[in-house]
Amino acid sequence: MRRRALAGAVAGGAAVALAAGAGLVLTSWSSSASGAPAKLAVSGGYIPQPLLTDMAAAYFTVTNSGGTAAQLTSVTTPLAAHVTLHTTTGTTMRQVASLTVPAGGKLALGTGADHLMLEDLTRKPPVGDKVTLTLHFAHATPATVNVTVPVRPTTYTPEG
Repeated sequence: MRRRALAGAVAGGAAVALAAGAGLVLTSWSSSASGAPAKLAVSGGYIPQPLLTDMAAAYFTVTNSGGTAAQLTSVTTPLAAHVTLHTTTGTTMRQVASLTVPAGGKLALGTGADHLMLEDLTRKPPVGDKVTLTLHFAHATPATVNVTVPVRPTTYTPEG
């Protein structure tokens, strides 16, 4: 538990986001009252070089221009044995089963907020390395999306 608290502090101090190139779009079909499917785009990210040899944090933004909310249920990567989804309130990090991308809104993973923890790293990636993350969404077609994420220095601050 102490290790996870330290990892949360490290994650809060070092932001991570995804680079999805020209933008990746997913469409999610639902039987919601609006009938409009979720339309998801993943953008703008990076992974700061991990301070620890076995843990890293990741952040990115998913925009939903559709009429149905979508659920990010898990993330996988060859870089880590496990990836967990977390939310942060104040100084408390809590693991969650899913993160919601609201209809007509955004899920912004960032420092001190919702984020991913990459646990049991297979290696410590150097600055400049590219890491593939596969995002899994409930009730989305397709249900997964691959994005390539650059590793940045721990001092990197995203614009915007």
